[in-house]
Amino acid sequence: MVTLPASIPSPDVSFIQLGPFTIHFYALCILVGIIAATLITNARLTRRGAEPGIIIDLLLWVVPLGIIGARIFHVLTHPDDYFYPGADLLKTLYIWEGGIAIFGALIGGGIGAWIGCRVLGLRFSVFADSLAPALLVAQAFGRFGNWFNQELYGLPTDLPWGLEIDASNPAYPVGLPADTLFHPTFLYEVVWNLLGAAVIVWLGRRFTLQWGRQLAVYLIWYGAGRVVWESIRIDPSEVFFGLRVNVWAALIALVLGIVIFFVQARRHPGLVPSAYRPGRNTTETEGELDSDSPDSAYVDLSDDADGVADQGEPAATSERDSLNRS
Repeated sequence: MVTLPASIPSPDVSFIQLGPFTIHFYALCILVGIIAATLITNARLTRRGAEPGIIIDLLLWVVPLGIIGARIFHVLTHPDDYFYPGADLLKTLYIWEGGIAIFGALIGGGIGAWIGCRVLGLRFSVFADSLAPALLVAQAFGRFGNWFNQELYGLPTDLPWGLEIDASNPAYPVGLPADTLFHPTFLYEVVWNLLGAAVIVWLGRRFTLQWGRQLAVYLIWYGAGRVVWESIRIDPSEVFFGLRVNVWAALIALVLGIVIFFVQARRHPGLVPSAYRPGRNTTETEGELDSDSPDSAYVDLSDDADGVADQGEPAATSERDSLNRS
């Protein structure tokens, strides 16, 4: 008979030393996540009519501002760690010592993406929809970094998938026995995020979600899951009106996603006419109409170059009555 493990062990090491360089597994997990998200987003953007490789130009804006936003959000939501009598304020910049926040990365990266899209002439909604499932994949990889660091775990549990944490860990709860198991919130988020990525791809194919509505589904999915996982975490956090600050952030993301979904569905009932804003792509015809115009011939640029509908989405058409039903 196969004996199932009674718990999930935590890794014994969180970094490797290569000469004078210290390589943290947490950083590697984040790097792998960025690479995966880049490849996925690039493929989805290309299928929607963007130039191959344009994602590299966008990353020049998204990644730096995402890192800055992640650090700022972390520092502001952990003020006691950085602002106290005699504190070295330069340590607010020491990102290599740990301390980044996903919600800050989303805000900073979102600003960077908006700027990059404006510079490149790309429609922000097209980029956002292409990125939505890739974001969840990247975040799934990133959560494995928390596993290596033995951090951000949940309440004690006696479930068979309880997570082992070294009692010598500085964040180990005082007063608990050394063999206490904890909810593996990193694993919950990994499973939830990968499932969400699949759901977004399926919904995008099944209902031809465009104009930022796939990003909206991302915000709803991630926000809903994060409310639950954040509520059972026991690491220190600022609390406002009885809720952890990241619970509030998750709730805001969820509500924002709902608003974006229905507002965009009402404003843009048709298909995106181009991956680029009017005047940017030389192949576009002059006088291109927006989707809310009754005279617009919507073009679904998720179709491939041969005109075959990609992944089950409807092919482009010019019949107005058919298009209006979309």
